[in-house]
Amino acid sequence: MTMIRLFYLFVFWLVSVGTLISSVGASPAKQAWVMRFDLDWQVASGLPEKAMLISLQGLANRNEAQLYIIHPPDFQWEITEPLYDFYKRKHGISFTEISTADAALDQFKSATKGYVVWDKTVGTSLNVAFTISGLEDAVVVSEELIPLAKKHGLKEIDDLRGRYTGQSDAEIYEDAIDRYWARCNRDKIMLMGGERGRTMMPAMADWGVRERMFFHDLSADPEEADELVLNRRLLGDLNTGAFVFGWHPYTKDTEEQSTMLLSMYGLKMEGLHNLPNLSYNCQFEFTPGFKFTNNHSVALDAKLGAQEKVYISFVQSDSIGIGVWTKPGRGKLPFAWQVTMNWTDFSPAALEYFHESATPNDYFIGGLSGPGYMYPNNIPADRFPVLMREARELMAVLDEHVMEIMDNSAADGNVGNADLFKETVDAYYEAFPNVIGFINGYGPARTHDLRDSRPMISYDYYIDPRRPREEVTADLNELIVLNSKRPYFLLVHVRESNDVNSLVEVVGNLEGPVEVVPLDVFLKLAASKKTYKTRFRQADDPVHFKGF
Repeated sequence: MTMIRLFYLFVFWLVSVGTLISSVGASPAKQAWVMRFDLDWQVASGLPEKAMLISLQGLANRNEAQLYIIHPPDFQWEITEPLYDFYKRKHGISFTEISTADAALDQFKSATKGYVVWDKTVGTSLNVAFTISGLEDAVVVSEELIPLAKKHGLKEIDDLRGRYTGQSDAEIYEDAIDRYWARCNRDKIMLMGGERGRTMMPAMADWGVRERMFFHDLSADPEEADELVLNRRLLGDLNTGAFVFGWHPYTKDTEEQSTMLLSMYGLKMEGLHNLPNLSYNCQFEFTPGFKFTNNHSVALDAKLGAQEKVYISFVQSDSIGIGVWTKPGRGKLPFAWQVTMNWTDFSPAALEYFHESATPNDYFIGGLSGPGYMYPNNIPADRFPVLMREARELMAVLDEHVMEIMDNSAADGNVGNADLFKETVDAYYEAFPNVIGFINGYGPARTHDLRDSRPMISYDYYIDPRRPREEVTADLNELIVLNSKRPYFLLVHVRESNDVNSLVEVVGNLEGPVEVVPLDVFLKLAASKKTYKTRFRQADDPVHFKGF
């Protein structure tokens, strides 16, 4: 054997051994599956199959992240596709696409012990079926899907057809409470409201199934006393500090009634009824080495001087993922974005995605009102410090230095009184000694204060996406004229889905010396020259709300 041949054999041996060592030491790609949904959520067509697949998702994801669902870009939670790409890119997930319900059941049938049938003629029975799904490891099917379930060897666990015919929602839920509530999660409950009737959109049900939550859409309206009594019973039975997931039922009560009720129990609202994939998202942590670094424009201890002009700052507080984050124009104006802080636990990848894709003009703030959506004027006094300590810790993780507050317990949408009592303002200043300031309201409000160079500024204007841009321009110009004392600090709430490009056009048509500034700069400037009047909600202020 020649020396040259020996050399090549030695090189081949080194390459082979190196390849073997490399393959042993490498982490294989994590496997998962993905399905794509359309926008058909009608009971008569697309909903039954989606309900089955969402319940299956919750069961498949109970022990590991296996099934992810992508919704169309015009679905309210708009980032399912970008987040899917994020999982592939940052977490090394290798997805296999599943195109049919048949294939999905075949892939994940081992995660389920059977099926439960809901009654399409009684929409409320779907929530009862979801509760059973989580407790019994059963997929949710309507009558026409029973053959498909049987095809995969699944056995009937329960059949709700006919059980609730002719009964009111209160009667149905009273029966469900008696049957199932004792076995359900006491740290989490699913308010599966939203659309009702011919269309329902329970996209968050996978999370409730995974966590064995009780599902309901009981009203918080005092005029529906039979439902309110049951609603109170459930909330009162939850553990201290529990979460209410989902959203209020649109045709029964109002957001204000629902949020006020849960706030009275010191509970935290998280999410939407159509917030998808939480059963998948909750199983990931931040990628190694990732740390939140906000786009601060000024140092915490900076002191700025306001000039004789109008300062404007824009804030979107309706959760980043249902706004315009992926739409063209973001980054052209300084924007503050209220972050759902508890996603550090429930959806870390979504938070990392937002921070990774932020422009220098995107600034993140804490809220809404605390470690979850709640109305602070109604939080029990003994719960307020505990909740705000939790919020303070979350804000530290997220590198956030501004707290946004909203209390519509005396308002209805953008009509009414969104102000804070002095006692509430006092409590916020005490609970958050390290923030640079607070902002308040949804529609316009009148609560203002300044303490220790830390202002509290309320919104002066709300931009409805349906309002023509020329009218928005005229409104803002009128506010500028009416508030003639300079500097004037004009805080603007930008409703979700407002087009950022159109706001650039609005700003270009404002009159007078106007400057659009980042929110942290805005608050520092507002601290330098107090041209606003200190004011709090008064006991005799008019209200626009049907109370309890």
